[in-house]
Amino acid sequence: MMRMRRPQFKPLRRAVKVPVWGDLGIRLGLALGLILMVVMIHWWDHDGLVDNLDGEVSFLDVIYFTMISITTTGFGDIAPVSDRARLVEAIIVTPVRFAVLFIFVGTAYNFLIKRSWEKWRMARIQNNLTDHIVVLGYGVSGSESVAELIERGTDPRNIVVVDPSEDRIAEAEMMGCNVIAADATRDSTLEAVRIREAQTVLVSAGRDDTSILIVLTVRHLAPDVPISVVVRADDNEFLARQAGANNVINPVRFTGLLLAGSARGAHIADYLADLASHSGRVKLVEREVAPEEIGQSIEQLQSGGRGLRVYRGDELLGYWEEGCQTLQEGDILVEIVATPQNGGN
Repeated sequence: MMRMRRPQFKPLRRAVKVPVWGDLGIRLGLALGLILMVVMIHWWDHDGLVDNLDGEVSFLDVIYFTMISITTTGFGDIAPVSDRARLVEAIIVTPVRFAVLFIFVGTAYNFLIKRSWEKWRMARIQNNLTDHIVVLGYGVSGSESVAELIERGTDPRNIVVVDPSEDRIAEAEMMGCNVIAADATRDSTLEAVRIREAQTVLVSAGRDDTSILIVLTVRHLAPDVPISVVVRADDNEFLARQAGANNVINPVRFTGLLLAGSARGAHIADYLADLASHSGRVKLVEREVAPEEIGQSIEQLQSGGRGLRVYRGDELLGYWEEGCQTLQEGDILVEIVATPQNGGN
């Protein structure tokens, strides 16, 4: 289940359901409709108006009087003289006058001031993006990964979500993430989210071919950024690695491992899920060996965790192997530690 977070953050780019010119047309149409209604009311009651110039109120005079009345200009050449005409001005025309004023002021604010302000803010957010996490695809896997990142303490303002779906983007925005509704296979999209300055990239496009194409595009633009990708077919795992992915995750295979584990023992699947979730009792941590741990055994970690593996260059060492008894500078450790709520650091 996706966890929703309330903090708001302005998106890098946000598409609207109604086009800009469509929105402007609706506003102008509403204003003109109100003005036309007042014209018809004035024409119906034109006997209650007096023209101080020629004494005759024509339809053109009614249009003229309506416009100066709504804009509160009032030259005094045409004026309501009967009680009914004055009542119409007070009860009908005055509210319409305020409504038209609000429509035009609101339009000016929305299309000039607000859009310019948002454009400036979005540009600042975009220019300040660095060491951020880019999530390309906000389907089931992408949304779960974002929720888990936030649960683990990642500031949602440090996450950028890219997805072509406006509905998915709206969900990511509600969680506080930077969002952009666009095609992640395009160079321009990835450059807009400053892919070269990203800390890591998570790819989950929903289709293996699309995900692999995205990986190729990311690797082309950012040769050194770590990439993790979700693929569902076994034969696409090799292609994803060839495309440049550092980590290839197959949810179908992982589900099979959980099922097979549950067949061997009732608690194995439960423990694996515990390890994968931040809300569990324990968690897996990958980190570089600390200076004070160099020369020590993997069983003597300063964190108090239980060391499982050591990555030394291209070599993978299990905790039972001789190489893990003397940790070296540059080693990458994978360990199990207790979560903070269970006495961990």
